[in-house]
Amino acid sequence: MKRKWIAMSIAVILPFMAWSQFAVNGSVTDVTTGEKLPGAHIVLTNNYKAVVSDHQGKFTIAGLKKGEYQITTSYIGYLADIRTITIDANLQLEIKLQISPIMQDEVIIRSTRAGEKTPTTYQNITKEEIAKTNTGLDIPYLMEQTPSVVVTSDAGAGIGYTGIRIRGSDLTRTNVMVNGIPLNDAESHSVYFVDMPDFASSIDNLQIQRGVGTSVNGAGAFGASINFQTQNINQKPYAEINNAAGSFNSLKHTVSFGTGLIDNKWAFDGRLSKISSDGFIDRASSELHSFYLSAAYYGKKTIVKLLCFSGKEKTYQAWNGIPSNIIDTNRTYNSMGEYYDANGNIKYYNNQTDNYQQDNYQMLISHEINKNWNLNAALHYTKGYGYYEEYKSQEEYSKYGLDNVYTAHDTIKYTDLIRRKILDNDFYGYTFAVNYDNHKQISAVIGGAWNRYIGDHLGNITWMQYNGNHPLNYEWYRNQGLKTDFNIYSKINYQLTEKWSFYADLQLRTIYYKIRGVDDDLAFLQQNHEFNFFNPKFGVYYQLNNYSNLYVSFAIANREPSRSNFVDADPSKAFPVHETMQNIELGYSLKKNNFYLKSNLFLMNYDNQLALTGEINDVGDAVMVNVPKSYRMGIEISAGAKVIKSLKWEANLALSKNKIKDFTEYVDDWDNGIQRTNYLGETNLSFSPEIIANNQFTYNFFKRFDISWMSKYVGKQYIDNTSSEDRKLKAYLVNNLRLNYSIETKFIKQINLFFILNNVLNVNYETNAWVYRYYSNNKHEVMDGYFPQAGRNCMAGINLRF
Repeated sequence: MKRKWIAMSIAVILPFMAWSQFAVNGSVTDVTTGEKLPGAHIVLTNNYKAVVSDHQGKFTIAGLKKGEYQITTSYIGYLADIRTITIDANLQLEIKLQISPIMQDEVIIRSTRAGEKTPTTYQNITKEEIAKTNTGLDIPYLMEQTPSVVVTSDAGAGIGYTGIRIRGSDLTRTNVMVNGIPLNDAESHSVYFVDMPDFASSIDNLQIQRGVGTSVNGAGAFGASINFQTQNINQKPYAEINNAAGSFNSLKHTVSFGTGLIDNKWAFDGRLSKISSDGFIDRASSELHSFYLSAAYYGKKTIVKLLCFSGKEKTYQAWNGIPSNIIDTNRTYNSMGEYYDANGNIKYYNNQTDNYQQDNYQMLISHEINKNWNLNAALHYTKGYGYYEEYKSQEEYSKYGLDNVYTAHDTIKYTDLIRRKILDNDFYGYTFAVNYDNHKQISAVIGGAWNRYIGDHLGNITWMQYNGNHPLNYEWYRNQGLKTDFNIYSKINYQLTEKWSFYADLQLRTIYYKIRGVDDDLAFLQQNHEFNFFNPKFGVYYQLNNYSNLYVSFAIANREPSRSNFVDADPSKAFPVHETMQNIELGYSLKKNNFYLKSNLFLMNYDNQLALTGEINDVGDAVMVNVPKSYRMGIEISAGAKVIKSLKWEANLALSKNKIKDFTEYVDDWDNGIQRTNYLGETNLSFSPEIIANNQFTYNFFKRFDISWMSKYVGKQYIDNTSSEDRKLKAYLVNNLRLNYSIETKFIKQINLFFILNNVLNVNYETNAWVYRYYSNNKHEVMDGYFPQAGRNCMAGINLRF
């Protein structure tokens, strides 16, 4: 009887006990990437209950009574999340963890990045955005949808030699860095992304600063700067296989792998890539190979990271463009490698190629001295070697310092030949930055860099139709450029009040540049150049309310002439002088609910800007002269909104005026051996459209499938500085369609499928050109070359992540 009574009592009490107990269900993810974090520890500190998140990052803590609890969530490499919860019913939590500052590679580059309250015009592109746009095209196409950007491709298909202009400034005026280390070639000032195929697969994020921006290492920004951060830490082991195929026999194959964090200290990552394409333009093929390797140590207060990334390219030359008189009927014509055989038939030399390999080595160090002080340092070395080979018809022996060839009956003064122009260079140095942040009012940086570049330029003749007694692989020129660049800067952000903050940035930069040897035209080079620049920057940031802010900044930048500006200069005249720019930016930003708006006015006022004359040298580089006064001014507007739950809209618009105040054109007169001059007054700067607009709609189905419609409009661009309607790129509107589908399976962590249809409406358009004008027989003549882009074309791919 007693046992019966006990059993009945338990049966009655148990339901009441169950009713008074509750459960906490939740998920743990990375706050930045949204990545699920399996193995996270979740502890209720006042009753010692603890669980671990499952492979989906989910967890459940059951059997909890009503009351207040402190819950702590921790995960290796992340800051702990500690919060107080009140339980009076079942509770659902979404816990988002932030990577510990010492575990974030961002600490390595923060001294050269613009921050949230830095009063300058910039845009960040995240890893997720890069992943969606990384279809195998070159780096400039990652930035195509950002404000004031125009991209171009010599081969017309986005693979091979590509370029980018931001506010009309090309890569020679854009400071490009990888992890805060300069990438621009020290002599030409340019960046050749063809030497870095599939680098997008090893990028964690990038920042574009328009205008002068903040102080950076290397050549100063003179229109824009682009700073890449390579792959960040992966907490877990992974492997990824990416394959894509598309029009023009374009193929991309990538294998990536990583160990994840080993013993909470070590991480190793790698990538191998191969990209190939036949190109839209005839014979404009590309064979590109690259790899990326990194080894990192993450201590309690120290990060040490070793990187090596390399690219090797072989591309058939497509540098001449298409003459305007045949572009409507033969849009894929390529004159490179063209010659006539003994019977007068047109032939094409099959090895008219550009060949180059660039190996980059970096050692990055970050050390947290205490909660206020952080030290960053880096050592770097870049090795570059390559050449371009070309067939030249009817070349004079004397042009190469060679004697004519004599036979029993004739004197031969001309020969067909094959030549190589070779560049063998080394670039090395160090960067450093000491960062201070009291987490209240003041954050400051003192940093700098020392870099040295050694570039050997030489040329060999590998074959001659009439060789005579001339040696094989005859070297007809050799010279060397030696350049040393040192800069030191100091930046400070001062938070005066809750709403007002002030920014100051002062930089000193010194350049020593020496050129010695014989140039390809047999001219003797002996030049020494020295520059000392002071580049100040000031700004004010004002927080209007929780949703919006204003900023204004003023900056001065200086830029030294490039190697070609010096080498191609008329020896009878003074060398070109350095350029100076004064930059004013006034911006406004609003972000509220599902809508954002950014707008900024800008003025870029130049003294002695080196401007295009319309002439080019034998490798397509423009010859430039100093023009006393010129400017760029305009407005840039970006906006976006979540129209409905599944529909996202983003757009930007840039309106600008880009002028030379007093321009005089010079045109060669072949009849009299002089140049004719014509004063034109105020003219438009070349390659500077007054309107650039982007628009994108993205619709999401079931959180797995995205469809995006992207439109880009670029206004007309003059191809020289004369503002002639006869010499311009016509305005164009291009639309692209992109599909992304993502699924997760038990055996494959993530499967991503993509398909992109470029130029959906099959528009004929050109993005680049050159022109050379002259008078012959008292008649105005024009030589030009336009670079058409591909019509409707597509690319599809599959990415498997394990």
